[in-house]
Amino acid sequence: MYMNITATAAVSSAAAATTTTYNNTIAGGFFGVDSTISSSLSAFRRFRCPSIPPTLLTIRTSSASQSHPLRRRCVASMDSGEIPSLYPLHRCKTIYLVRHAQGIHNVEGDKNYKSYMSPEYFDAHLTPLGWQQVDNLRKHVHSSGLLNRIELVVTSPLLRTMQTAVGVFGGDSYSDRMDVLPLMVSNAGNSEHAAISSLNCPPIIAFELCREHLGVHPCDKRRSISEYQCLFPAIDFSLIESNEDTLWKANVREKKEEVAARGMNFMKWLWTRKEKDIAVVTHSGFLFHTLSAFGNDCHPLVQQAIAKHFANCELRSMVLVDKSTIGSDISTTDYPGKIPSGLDLPSDLADERNLENDKTKRKIF
Repeated sequence: MYMNITATAAVSSAAAATTTTYNNTIAGGFFGVDSTISSSLSAFRRFRCPSIPPTLLTIRTSSASQSHPLRRRCVASMDSGEIPSLYPLHRCKTIYLVRHAQGIHNVEGDKNYKSYMSPEYFDAHLTPLGWQQVDNLRKHVHSSGLLNRIELVVTSPLLRTMQTAVGVFGGDSYSDRMDVLPLMVSNAGNSEHAAISSLNCPPIIAFELCREHLGVHPCDKRRSISEYQCLFPAIDFSLIESNEDTLWKANVREKKEEVAARGMNFMKWLWTRKEKDIAVVTHSGFLFHTLSAFGNDCHPLVQQAIAKHFANCELRSMVLVDKSTIGSDISTTDYPGKIPSGLDLPSDLADERNLENDKTKRKIF
C-alpha cells in the first residue's frame, strides 16, 4: 500500500478567490551548507511509509484512448497544464501553511550571516515586531472565517513557531481557571505577552517532522519538552519521543535533499489525520525545500507560486490530493442516487451495449 500526495496553489487572479493568502513584513531566511545527518533522521523512520514520489495534479489516459486526433490534442493540453484537474473532494485536504513571525535571529542574521551561528540566539523567540505580525495575521484569520474552518494546528516544537501558533490560532486572553489550561503562560520566552487561553480554538499539536533545517545553527535547536510544557501547557507534545533535542547536531547540517524528504514524510503523515482543514506553523527553510519538490508538471508560474520563499507570518492555502487509494475516508457529501431503485440505463451506455451486441453477432455469423 502506498500514498501519492499532490499540492496545488492558485496564482492567477481568477483562482485567487478560492485561495487564502496572507503576506506580512518580509524577513530574510537562510538555508545552510550541505552535510550528512542520516543518524539524526533515523528518529523519523516510524513516520515513513512506502510511497511513489509525489507529483502535481495531472490527468493521464490510456495509450489506446490517445490514438484519436482530438484526444491527442486534449492530452497535450492536459500535459501542458492548460486545463484544470479533477479529483473527488473526499480525497483532498486543505492545509494552511504559515511561516513563523519575525524572530530575533532574523533581525541579526539579516545584518550578519555569522549571527546564525551565535549561541545567543538559541531557540530564538519572537521580536516585538514579530508579535505585531502575529496580531495582524490573527485578525485576518478571524475576519476571513478561516478560524472556523481549521480543525487542527500542527506546529514545529520551537519557541518562535509555538508563539506564532498560539498567538494566531489560540483563544483570547487567559483568566485563571482550575478547569482550563492556558495555551501559553504570560511572558513565555521573554515575550512580555499576556497568557493566551485554550478556549474556543482548534487543538494545537507539536511535531518534529516540520522543524527547521537541522544542525549547526543554535536558533534551530529546541529546548527540552518538559520546559516547553511549562510555557505552553495546553499544546499537545505527545508525538515527540525524546525530551531532549537528539536531532540537532552542532557540527552537522542537514542536507537540502534530506529536508525535502522529511517534508514529504510530513505531507504523508498529514494524510493519516482525520481532519480535512489543517494549519501548519513552521519555518522558511522547511517550507522552501519541501514545496520545491512540487509543481514540476505545472505551468512555471504555478510552480513558482508554490515554492517561493515565505515572508514572516505569511499564510498560504494549499490542497493536498490523495491520488492513490490509500485514503479510507468516505465522502460526507456524495449521494448514491437511485433511491428508490428503478431502471436508469443512460442512452450513451445503451449505444455502447448495442454496438457490442452487433459485434458479437457478426463474429457468430
